[in-house]
Amino acid sequence: MSGKGVALGADGLARCPWGLEAESLADYRTYHDTEWGRPVHGDDALYERMCLEAFQSGLSWLTILRRREGFRAAFAGFEIAKVAAFTDADAARLLADPGIIRNRAKIAAAIGNARVAAELAPGELDALIWSYAPDAGSRPAPRTSADVPATTPESVALARDLKKRGFRFVGPTTAYALMQACGLVDDHLADCHARAR
Repeated sequence: MSGKGVALGADGLARCPWGLEAESLADYRTYHDTEWGRPVHGDDALYERMCLEAFQSGLSWLTILRRREGFRAAFAGFEIAKVAAFTDADAARLLADPGIIRNRAKIAAAIGNARVAAELAPGELDALIWSYAPDAGSRPAPRTSADVPATTPESVALARDLKKRGFRFVGPTTAYALMQACGLVDDHLADCHARAR
């Protein structure tokens, strides 16, 4: 990441630099302002974010954002019980679906992760993921994008725990992206209007 601080938008609001891109990337701004860093709870909702972060690996997040509705349609709204019941025919259907990222390993991981999650008690996936949220205020708010880490000890531990349980495509960087996206940490820059006050 570059060492950029917040940038002012045409609306006068200070944002993290990635949330203030060219007008053609307005999807980023909306996601930045309304979703990223806000607490997400619920097994299905967290499973969805886990899948999307895994599909994003190696790609631009904008690619995922613009296909999110396609992913939701293809993966039965990311309902764990429904995806856990997917068959080989469903996997073949997904590999042919132009509305998603057609990566065989990531599709297999999404289905396999649903099967692992389906074995957990209701609310257990939520509790598991949130148990790795660091104490609020345990680190200073980042001043620039260079202050935002790619991994943390908590994301390393979360990834290890998820892998031990059988989840795939959940390395420390992906786990940290999940933590950022779902509000376990607030990595909006200190002067960003979207930072929790």
